[in-house]
Amino acid sequence: MRKSLLVAFALLSVTGVAGETSLKPQGAPLKVTRARAVTSTAKDEITGSLFASKLGALGFELGGRLMKTRVQKGDLVKEGMLLGQLDPEIVDAQVAGAEAAVAAAEAGAEMASDVAARNEKLKAEGSVSDVQSKGATTNAKQAQAQLLGAKAQLAQARAARRRHDLKAPFHGTVIDAPDQIGGMVGPGMPVYIIQQLDPLILKTTITEDARAVVKPGVKVKVSSVGGKATTADAVVKVVLASADPQTRRIPVEISVPNGDGRFVANTLARAVMPMGGAQQAIAIPATALGTNGGEHVWAVGPDGQIKRIPVKVLERLGKEIVLFVPEPVEQLIDYPTSALVEGTKVTASR
Repeated sequence: MRKSLLVAFALLSVTGVAGETSLKPQGAPLKVTRARAVTSTAKDEITGSLFASKLGALGFELGGRLMKTRVQKGDLVKEGMLLGQLDPEIVDAQVAGAEAAVAAAEAGAEMASDVAARNEKLKAEGSVSDVQSKGATTNAKQAQAQLLGAKAQLAQARAARRRHDLKAPFHGTVIDAPDQIGGMVGPGMPVYIIQQLDPLILKTTITEDARAVVKPGVKVKVSSVGGKATTADAVVKVVLASADPQTRRIPVEISVPNGDGRFVANTLARAVMPMGGAQQAIAIPATALGTNGGEHVWAVGPDGQIKRIPVKVLERLGKEIVLFVPEPVEQLIDYPTSALVEGTKVTASR
């Protein structure tokens, strides 16, 4: 409970006699509040941008006419799902021709192999000369080589056919897709854009000193700057060992779970980063924190004297602030002003 106090401090005032000064006591009403002992962890608020964990601007390896599109903007797709297809009429014919060539080569190789086997037996009986046997064996090997070449042509034709189908390389959300079919697309031209939005990656930076306590795997509280989305399950993913050449700060990536889509990619978010282990601290009203000349509080001692104590803010909780103080504090001045003087005694008003 807060109670009103009177501080008895002296202000210099000039009297009517030249060269003489006198102290004239004046009273000023002050309020006192009590500090509450708590256990807290030092935290640092840092802001960064949310990015998709994966981003793909996808196009066909070959040029052609877009014949089919299977997805629209906003659709969720799984890895391997068909997105679109080029007109496969010509390549289908090439595949059919290659398959026929393989079938013919297989028949020729089988026949040549049989002839070589028969000639080998006849050579053993003395009915076929050595030259004839070797010729049959050579023909069999040539037929086998032709079969391998035909199979290679078939594999190439089928690979070209697969390039007419564009599939999702990972699961995600379709951000852009063609509205119409029938148009020509060039090789490598982006036709679909997919982003993986769960999880999102918060990219931000920390000081070099903070790198000693911020490690991969540490849980972080993240909230959106422009919205109400928040999560306490974000995890530090990467702490790079190379500072940004301009800011000299250490890049950090934080994995932010987003299965329900509460966060929006390419927006700003704020992370509350733990900066060490738990320590003893005090919680005070936000109005009791002084900021002129550095963050501090005015403690009231047992003898009624006030003392200015520098503090370190660990956490801001709206109307309350958690502080680390270098010495015990029980009572302190609420709504401190710049007129306070260290050592001044205060007395309770009735």
